[in-house]
Amino acid sequence: MPEQSSGSAILYGFVAVAILFRLVSLAVSIRNEKALKAAGAVEYGAGNSKAIAIAHVGFYLAGLAEYLLRPVPFDVISGLGIILYAFGAAMLVVVMVLLGRFWTVKLIIAKDHDLVTHPLFQAVRHPNYYLNILPELIGYAVALHAWATLVVGLAIYAIPLITRIRQEERIMHDTFAQY
Repeated sequence: MPEQSSGSAILYGFVAVAILFRLVSLAVSIRNEKALKAAGAVEYGAGNSKAIAIAHVGFYLAGLAEYLLRPVPFDVISGLGIILYAFGAAMLVVVMVLLGRFWTVKLIIAKDHDLVTHPLFQAVRHPNYYLNILPELIGYAVALHAWATLVVGLAIYAIPLITRIRQEERIMHDTFAQY
């Protein structure tokens, strides 16, 4: 029994860290958004940004609810999920650093926007989505053994995410000749 409670503590701690990490990244996004908009930046796809935010919060809550309804002991699968989540979180930090003041969770183009041409963006189109969000969500669900959340939640999340990628492709192509 002590192993199960220590395993539960690890998973509850993981959820708390995941939520805290997202709140900190959101604070950075809000700070950057305010500065960009104060300098005349334009936001695109605001409705879809809200859909992504709702899907993200919903995914986290569904995964936690699934775990609470059917708690499982911490095991190798949980550990692999946490490692995958940590990879996604690390990639978010990398993307935030590379994009600097232009990074937000919204689709915002500044008047003085620079196209970031770092090799990461050349190797992986949209690393924020493919190297951060997808590993983050998959890792979160796997760590909690939240299989229904993984399948159903990811399918639901894919709708606004695909919409965002298409919007971003169009805006970036229209804004930057070299894109």
